Parts: sequence; structure tokens; C-alpha cells
Amino acid sequence: MKSIAFIDYENIYVSITDMGYRIQPEELIELIRNYTEYVGTDLQAVYLYANFDKEEFWRTQSSFEKKGVFTRHIYGKNNIANTELRPNAADSELMLDAQEILLTRPSAVDIVFLFTCDGDFFPLVKRILALGKAVRIVGVKNKIHHTLLPYCDNFDVFGSLTQKDSPVYIPSNDLKEGIEVIAKMQLRLPYVASTKARVSLSKELGRTLPEIKELIQYMLSHNILLEQEQEDPNLLIKKTKIYLLNLKHSIIHDVLEDKIEQLQHRYQTLSKEENM
Repeated sequence: MKSIAFIDYENIYVSITDMGYRIQPEELIELIRNYTEYVGTDLQAVYLYANFDKEEFWRTQSSFEKKGVFTRHIYGKNNIANTELRPNAADSELMLDAQEILLTRPSAVDIVFLFTCDGDFFPLVKRILALGKAVRIVGVKNKIHHTLLPYCDNFDVFGSLTQKDSPVYIPSNDLKEGIEVIAKMQLRLPYVASTKARVSLSKELGRTLPEIKELIQYMLSHNILLEQEQEDPNLLIKKTKIYLLNLKHSIIHDVLEDKIEQLQHRYQTLSKEENM
């Protein structure tokens, strides 16, 4: 399923700042990419709208562009009307771009993600649905306008930033269950792609994607999990990164004692398929 994200940057930035956290461009883009992975969509493009003349947004435009984001600089002064402000300028630009893409390139997108808390986008939501596309609002919890709530996901994308007093995540606490989840996937699927592993672990363990990244890194650093490239002619780039459990590790034997033989056979089959 193809997706495109539109970011009302000032609205998101201010909403997060009100919660006591100043988000950096790199953090925002990582959260967006993690979220679209989590819901299982292929993110085609990210469009971001802001007045980059503002002091708090200085130098951020280049940071976003380097991450592959299409930025729209919404300047504050309207020379034609000789005014200093352009009310709702970012909203208007975002709505126009979204509708232009949906009308001229309908095959480019199946679902639209709107990163905003602003109820002014309700007419755009209705237009997107009328054009036969899915839409999901992604905003900061408790800041989202009530008209947008029916279109929100229950997943709290920005929760890891705004929950200041949340306990420190300890990866080892999820190790046994994480191993079992990956083992089930490896016995069921041709191979376990890294992206699919992270999404499945997040859903099965009830953890955020940043926490799952910590768990994966813990397993890799302790040689419990191995990663390698897998050839796949069905993919656009013909290869992908996959995870394998290290069947020689004592922890794997303790957790999966009755499944070791099955996994060994599966790995042998995987190796033969790759060499064909």
C-alpha cells in the first residue's frame, strides 16, 4: 500500500514544544518512517510546510532536504497585499498540493497521512475520502481537534518524546519473548526481513518501535541475532536485509530447545535457495 505524508510542521512543532520537548528534524523524520513501517505502508514521499524564516526553524530546511523531504517555505509577508502576515498560508499550500497529487497522480498513493492537530484540515479529509483514498491523522495526543479524532490512529507516534516520566526500557526483559516471536516467523515465512521483524515484534510485545530498535541492537551486540543480505528477485532492489537467530548461542537453545532442529532445517533450505 503506497502512502504519502504531509506535515503541518509548525503545528506539530508547537504542540510538542507545549509538552516540554523540542523535536529535531532528524527525530521527526525517523518517527515518521518508523510509524509508516509499523502500519505496513510503502512511504513514497514526505512533504513538509513551514515558514523557515522563523528563528526556531533556522537551518532546519537543509536538514529536512538531506533526509529526502520535500520542503515548502511558506513566507510570512504578502508583498501583493502589502501585509506582514498570511493567515493559514501553510494550510492552504498543503491542501492544494495534496489535492493536486490525488487528482493528477491517483495511482501514486493509496493512503494519505496528515501530520497535524489542526481542525482546519477537516475539509481536506473529506475530499481525500471522496476521491476514494484512505486518510489517517497523526497528531500529538490530547492536542488533536475533535473533528479529526475519528480519523486518528490509536498508536501514539510522539509518545516516546512527550512521556517524560516513562520508565527506562530494559531490552533483556523482552529477550525470551522476542526470540520466540522471531522463531515463529522464521518457521512460517521464506525469510524474516528486518522491517517485518521490527513491526511484528512491536505488535506482539506491545512496545514502541524505538524500544524494538533497542531490543534488536541488544540481540545483535550479544550475538543472539545475526543479520545478512538476502537475494530476492521479486524486490525492486533485488535484495533485502534479514535476521537469523544464532542457533549456536546457549540462550537460543534454552528458549527454543524443541525447535532447534526445525530451524536448522529451515536455515539449510534458505541457504540452498540463495545459492540457486
